[in-house]
Amino acid sequence: MKETQKIIERPLYMDRLRPFIGKNIIKVLTGQRRVGKSYILKSVARHVQETDPEANIISIDLENFAFSHIKDAQGLYDEIATRLKEGVKNYILIDEVQEIAEFERVVRSLNQDAANDIYVTGSNSAMLSSEIASKLAGRSFEMQIHPLSYDEYLTFHNTEDSDSALIDYLTYGGLPYLVNLPLHSTWNEYIAGVTDAVVYRDIVTRHSLRNNDFLQRLLLFLADNIGQIFTAKKIADYLKSQRISSSVGSVQTYAGYVEEAFIVNKSRRWEIEGKRFFEIGEKYFFEDLGIRNSIVGFRPHDLSGLMENAVYNHLRSRGYKVMTGVLSGGREIDFVAEKDGENLYVQVAMTVADKSTAEREYGNLTLIPDNYEKIVVTYRDSFPNTMQGIRTMTLREFLK
Repeated sequence: MKETQKIIERPLYMDRLRPFIGKNIIKVLTGQRRVGKSYILKSVARHVQETDPEANIISIDLENFAFSHIKDAQGLYDEIATRLKEGVKNYILIDEVQEIAEFERVVRSLNQDAANDIYVTGSNSAMLSSEIASKLAGRSFEMQIHPLSYDEYLTFHNTEDSDSALIDYLTYGGLPYLVNLPLHSTWNEYIAGVTDAVVYRDIVTRHSLRNNDFLQRLLLFLADNIGQIFTAKKIADYLKSQRISSSVGSVQTYAGYVEEAFIVNKSRRWEIEGKRFFEIGEKYFFEDLGIRNSIVGFRPHDLSGLMENAVYNHLRSRGYKVMTGVLSGGREIDFVAEKDGENLYVQVAMTVADKSTAEREYGNLTLIPDNYEKIVVTYRDSFPNTMQGIRTMTLREFLK
């Protein structure tokens, strides 16, 4: 029996993409495996059908056996060329474009005709999607697709915002396909399979790695230390303590592979007063919390770090550039989020009920020498709702 899947809209991305639809610039959808890039393409196709019924839509999924006859760039070009129509707009949607060597020559050639509107996606061990955009540099608009935000998670799963829904989100993450698996008992198996594909095939196969134990221990360390500042030397020292041969250089290389595959994202330290980045020391956050928990397990004492990771992911999905702020004297601001020339400062804490925590979280924010918005995010209700103009929000409120 053929599985039928409903296309659930993701306005967060379609609203950004819509101004570029019909424009003669290549749209590149990047991101981790299984975050829904293919379904964004289907949403584009549906939008075109509704707004331009006469348009010619050419959809090619290069991982689908129906297109297995396409072996090279010439074959890809011929497949598309035979389906082009004159006198109408041609919308060309190519999924997993990296399956074809020198695909960029085909895409660039087709883009020379203003009647063609091109969209491509791709992310596997042959060539990750972060490189697809670089091959089309100067001719493309890149948009990274993330796992579901908390708000999207509630919509996809048709569930109400609640403490239990939030815990499920922090536990299982936001891979869209989970909506097709109604039993939570099957979610862990699916996430483990995706983790295996993303982590081990996309990195080990792509880079012909032989030291898998090194990679596994590195991922365990990153998963066990979300929200912590560390350096390559600190990781190398830890691995040596586990009797894993390592060096600062190898840690930097492998961490680069993991980041390149969209498994983790790096938050660099930013000196707020001096307006410059620190050369060393950064935080790593996982692109999907379900994958993080698949690596190290979900543990109640990790909740503070998972909160911080969820806030970081939320800010990035909203289009912010996110850094870790540092004030004079080494005081830290969890997140400095920048968009459209304006900043947002965010502190994350389980609670600010005790005086010392409140003084630290609010106090650090009051030291920032500008008037941009400042927020303290707590796990549950905290009072007062504002202090010295600084808003307090629960995690559920912030993620909405």
